[in-house]
Amino acid sequence: MSKRHPIQRSAVTALLVWTGLWGAGLIGVPSPARTDPAEIGSFLYQLQEIDLAAIARTCYDLVVIDYSADGSEHGEFAAEQIAKLAESPTGHKIVLAYLSIGEAESYRFYWKPEWRPGHPFWLDAENPSWDGNYKVRFWVAEWQRIVLRYVDRLIDAGFHGAYLDLIDAYQEYEARGRDTAATEMIAFVEAIRVHALARDPGFLLFVQNAAALLDVDPTYVELVDGIGQEDIHYGYLGDDLMTPPAVTAHMVGRLDRFLAAGKPVLTIDYATTPTHIDRAYVAARANGYVAFVTTRALDTLVVHPGHDPCAD
Repeated sequence: MSKRHPIQRSAVTALLVWTGLWGAGLIGVPSPARTDPAEIGSFLYQLQEIDLAAIARTCYDLVVIDYSADGSEHGEFAAEQIAKLAESPTGHKIVLAYLSIGEAESYRFYWKPEWRPGHPFWLDAENPSWDGNYKVRFWVAEWQRIVLRYVDRLIDAGFHGAYLDLIDAYQEYEARGRDTAATEMIAFVEAIRVHALARDPGFLLFVQNAAALLDVDPTYVELVDGIGQEDIHYGYLGDDLMTPPAVTAHMVGRLDRFLAAGKPVLTIDYATTPTHIDRAYVAARANGYVAFVTTRALDTLVVHPGHDPCAD
């Protein structure tokens, strides 16, 4: 294991100076949550075809949704809508907004019509699996400022926190020879946390995947309030296909370190066969994780028979 690269700590400092936050004394301070994340017993993950009223009728403790009905600035949810969802008749819900920090998305408020790979210089190739999603050189200050503006919008809209995705983007740049990519991603997550807590001390940060960053810096666990892991039981080799047991065991070994630090672990499996769905829930719960099984498009409000939190 290596310590965080001192150059990357300097990068965090520079970004905090830019935002006017340096000296606020917030690094490493745990964020008091509106609801204790450790009490999460169920969660929903849906990014498309969002019906807030329908979600409000469910009993999920935590909800991960897009901040906008259609992903665009025009479709952004208002603070009143998020507040109504959070305090729904079926009980209080923690509401997190999805936020990709490792790719830029052409349908977001920040996108400019003239952008293309290489212009701006930090915008990289389009993701062949997702139209309109572009890799980014995430360590560049201009991109990081865009993400912090995005966080401000989430706070203004009343979200309880952010669910950060494409954390594992650092792996591609490592493969291209950027040795500092992992420590730069950790520094980026830290900068997001500090910025968010300065505006809302209760703001939560959950991350998706990339638990391997703990091997780079064990203190990474202190920067987040929880982690989500995809494909732990189904989806690693293809949707509705069992993940190889050795891969599952490797994931569990790292995720248990988050759990030991008091951080909830969410699991997302992609399966449609009833027996696979049941197995994913049972296996996750046996490890102390909170399970959700859905389709990869994340476009359906899923409540599986036998796993409805309203029935608990």
